[in-house]
Amino acid sequence: MRDTRRTRVVLGALLVTALVLITVDYRGGEGSPLRVLRAAGDAVFGPIERLSASVVRPVGNAFDAITDAPGERRRAERLERENQRLREQLRAQRIDAERAAQLQRLLGSAGLGGYKIVPAQVISAGQGLEDTVTIDVGSGSGVRPDMTVMTADGLVGRVTRVGPATATVLLATDAASSVGARLEDSREIGIVQGAGRRGVGGGGLTPLRLQLLNAHAPLRAGQRLVTLGSQGERPYVPGVPIGTVERVEQSIGSLTRTAYVRPFVNFSTLDVVGVVVAPPKSDPRDAVLPPRPARPSTPPPSPSPSTTASPSPSTSASPRATQTPDTGD
Repeated sequence: MRDTRRTRVVLGALLVTALVLITVDYRGGEGSPLRVLRAAGDAVFGPIERLSASVVRPVGNAFDAITDAPGERRRAERLERENQRLREQLRAQRIDAERAAQLQRLLGSAGLGGYKIVPAQVISAGQGLEDTVTIDVGSGSGVRPDMTVMTADGLVGRVTRVGPATATVLLATDAASSVGARLEDSREIGIVQGAGRRGVGGGGLTPLRLQLLNAHAPLRAGQRLVTLGSQGERPYVPGVPIGTVERVEQSIGSLTRTAYVRPFVNFSTLDVVGVVVAPPKSDPRDAVLPPRPARPSTPPPSPSPSTTASPSPSTSASPRATQTPDTGD
């Protein structure tokens, strides 16, 4: 279209007319004389507007989704990282609470036995042929080779190698481990040896083997053991709980007996341990052993209902005739 003076005049007139109509319609409100024209316009152009909106809106939504996708993905990744961080915090809090409880129990056991200990944490397990673990304390904390290692439950083993900040502990379950032991009740002494990584008998904790020096001493399941103590308190201090006799076997044609001992310590879940850096002033004997579980009291047998003897029916005596002796007249 050519831009002429006439065209500009017509366009201006249309704009003025539109402004006048808008003003009249606005001022008239509900009684506007243009209400009929507005209704007609809605009737004509309304369906067209709705149709165009139904076509354009999905396209616009798809375009918005495409343009917003990177931002939504970043928000989702940020929320996932935040959730992961919160989960790790909760897990760390639970672990810290469990370790604090283990340490509290360890300090209690050490106090009962009179042991001076350096708390430590197991940081790795040996991968070779030996049953060993590595702990996070070393010579810088006063740890030396041939020191006893224990938990709140009992004997773990002894220190074999020491570095500035770590140490290696040979577990009591190792086949090369040999510990002097004493029975709780009879005071009989013997040697407890490790059964190796696989243990004996399978299932649960790894058993230990016990042989008493006195082949004729009483030995039965349920008896408990503590460490006897070594010369100079190295490598084992006295009185540390070892375990409970699980069963006793005697070789045919031999006087020797072997008892299999279930240790108090669960070696597969070692975490917080204590290195005994100073022995007790006196042998604690059995003071560190856990209390025996109370045996359930057997209720006395309920008395059976007493059988009351019913009186036998009395036999009524038949009246006897009174005989009068005959007298001679």
